[in-house]
Amino acid sequence: MSKAVWDSMKKRFAGNERVKRSMLQKLRRDFEILEMKNGETISEYFGRVLTISNQMRSNGELMPDSKIVEKILRTLFEKYTYVVVSIEESNNVEEMFIDELQSSLVVHEQKFKRINNEDEHVLKMEDGEVSTGTGRGRGRFSPRGRGRGRGRSMK
Repeated sequence: MSKAVWDSMKKRFAGNERVKRSMLQKLRRDFEILEMKNGETISEYFGRVLTISNQMRSNGELMPDSKIVEKILRTLFEKYTYVVVSIEESNNVEEMFIDELQSSLVVHEQKFKRINNEDEHVLKMEDGEVSTGTGRGRGRFSPRGRGRGRGRSMK
């Protein structure tokens, strides 16, 4: 009787191992093809990466933080290239924590947003009715200004 139960359990868990291996193969592929999308925030991208890596861990894959950190640094959107180089030069990526990387990248993302907002503000000022001092007219910045010889004859 106990042999029958043991064989039944062995068969059941062997099936689970096959399912687990199959699932792990799919997750490995998903992890390999992950890349940051244009317009995606750092937090959104980290969420996607961590979801897959946590699923891999729960299926028995060894996923040290260093592997996830390296993956993220390799697959960030190209506007982060100089940030990635800076992080790699100033830190030991092998010992870096995921939280540490995320907070550093979020700070840079906020700087990018601030710079973009300032650029948009300048463009609006140039295109709108607000003068930047180089507009037309007879203001103090006008190259013509008031001067002699306009419509007068010099005698």
